[in-house]
Amino acid sequence: MRVLLVEDESDLGAAIKRTLTQQKYLVDWVMNGTDAWAYLENSWTQYTLAIFDWMLPGMSGLELCQRLRHKKNPLPVLMLTAKDRMEDKVIGLDAGADDYLVKPFGMAELLARLRALQRRSPHFQPQELTVGNLTLDYGSSTVVSHNATGDRQVIPLTNKEFQLLEYFMKHPNQIITTEQIRNQLWEVSAEPISNVVAAQMRLLRRKLASSGCSNPIETLHGMGYRLNLTP
Repeated sequence: MRVLLVEDESDLGAAIKRTLTQQKYLVDWVMNGTDAWAYLENSWTQYTLAIFDWMLPGMSGLELCQRLRHKKNPLPVLMLTAKDRMEDKVIGLDAGADDYLVKPFGMAELLARLRALQRRSPHFQPQELTVGNLTLDYGSSTVVSHNATGDRQVIPLTNKEFQLLEYFMKHPNQIITTEQIRNQLWEVSAEPISNVVAAQMRLLRRKLASSGCSNPIETLHGMGYRLNLTP
């Protein structure tokens, strides 16, 4: 799950990003509305949720919402603001925000509101994703392998390994290029490293193999990778 966070308060932005990362979200954090709009227009990147501060340099969160809705983009948006008057909430919601959170707030409430937005989204994903003998549990952020006798084995994965396996499980039997993986699973601002995808793939394969999954992700030379588990 990928989130675009637009917050110009450095301490608050860092705290939100840290909290979301711990919950297995991939977070692109920018500090002004102009950069945020450039990220949203990047066709390589698909966001699950967006968090906009109302008052931003360059372009306000309100303007970002209005532009999104003008382009018929249904991306769920949570608006953060110190404005707590009813009139301001109405303005934010009418501009296209899906929910409204007044500062200061607790991180537990932020996470709860994001979960609620996901449930209401037309692209809502279930609590679990199962492909072949693998089950990805979003609630506990774990992956479980099931063998032929019904035994379950929890596979310990890092955040990035979890995100990588999720991406493959959402696209079983499809060829996925290195460029697609890099653009979807690494932050836009991250420094490009030529072998980062291959290195991460080796780590994931090693853990899957140790759980009894015999080479579930195949390499198609010159093309990319493919999860060959039967969905």
